[in-house]
Amino acid sequence: MLRLIGVTQQYGHGETAVSALSGVDFEVRQGELVAVMGPSGSGKSTLLTIAGGLATPTTGEVVIEGSFLSEQSPRELARLRRRSLGFVFQDFNLIPTLTALENVILPLELDGFSARVARRAGRDALASVGLADKADAYPDDISGGQQQRVAIARAVVGGRRLILADEPTGALDSVTGEMVLKMLRARVDAGAAGILVTHEARHAAFADRIVFLRDGRIVDESRRDGADTLLAAR
Repeated sequence: MLRLIGVTQQYGHGETAVSALSGVDFEVRQGELVAVMGPSGSGKSTLLTIAGGLATPTTGEVVIEGSFLSEQSPRELARLRRRSLGFVFQDFNLIPTLTALENVILPLELDGFSARVARRAGRDALASVGLADKADAYPDDISGGQQQRVAIARAVVGGRRLILADEPTGALDSVTGEMVLKMLRARVDAGAAGILVTHEARHAAFADRIVFLRDGRIVDESRRDGADTLLAAR
């Protein structure tokens, strides 16, 4: 579903240059949730930004469903992001003047879907996260956990297959955060692929594989059957 091949991201030039990522090889398969962990400044969010086509790496290639992003025009890249990628952020990023349903269907409307088709898909997405009854509510009228569930519905609406989540539970209490992670896990089990950036070991335990970054490099990784031992060691 996603491959990063020898990806380097450098900011600045000469003696002041800073490498956020250095020769990273990384992949995520369909039906797999990969947690990315590491200390602050290790390159976690940079990896997610590049994986989502929101930034161009200094060197290396990003491949999504067989498409090399370096070969895409800006219009093609925008279309690929709308159709294949879903983003979930810590601060929800919902538009306060739009209802839950309007927030969810915005990517479809931007992609030219008819209002009827978009609204039907949006209601299905809200129902899948248990919020069918909140379609007409505005973000300020629902809880933080419900807002994050709306954000997840927006991330998967229209059959998007790669979900990129950057600390999606950071603004939530532990019970609500675990509920959101279970929903993310369920979407991956249903056939999507996911990347979860987190600093919480208990959240990473929802993943099939855990990748550790330090100083812009992958320094360790573990699959689910060995994750508990590796997390405990850290």
